[in-house]
Amino acid sequence: MVRSDARQNRARILEAAREAFTDSGDISMNRIAQRAGVGPGTLYRNFPTREALVLAVYQLEIERLVASASKLLETLPPLEALRHWTTDLVDAMRKKHGLGDALSPGAHQAITEKTYGPVIAAISELIEAGKHDGSIRADADPGDFLQLTGALWRAASGPEDRSQPMLGLILDGLGAQRH
Repeated sequence: MVRSDARQNRARILEAAREAFTDSGDISMNRIAQRAGVGPGTLYRNFPTREALVLAVYQLEIERLVASASKLLETLPPLEALRHWTTDLVDAMRKKHGLGDALSPGAHQAITEKTYGPVIAAISELIEAGKHDGSIRADADPGDFLQLTGALWRAASGPEDRSQPMLGLILDGLGAQRH
């Protein structure tokens, strides 16, 4: 069993790393340890490599994102919840690709495989809620939706952020036809 102080140290490291990587992808491990208020030994005991830390930060972001789907559905109609959730997904995808220099191709593949199922489950929850209330077409497929959103992070990274207009087109296409 992990001691509570060890769990707290790990949580502080992850939060400091998340903030640091958002500010600059090339921050040193020692600087992250300083930001977290831990020694380098504690940092390396938890995350022996920079890649391990980057992967843990990304995994935590995906877990937060997946958990947010249900919360959004509590307060928003399904199509609007899907819009908010997808905007957050695009941000997470952009961060993952922004950290690409820190990750080997194998690590990119591993994190994609690890997060695919939970992300599809969250998309399914949002889409099924829309199918149930009639706002999303019956043939909408979570896998197709995820593929379409892959273009959004690239659109958001360009000189002119086109991700929101593109997301609007995707969501319009998901809408159920009302006669």
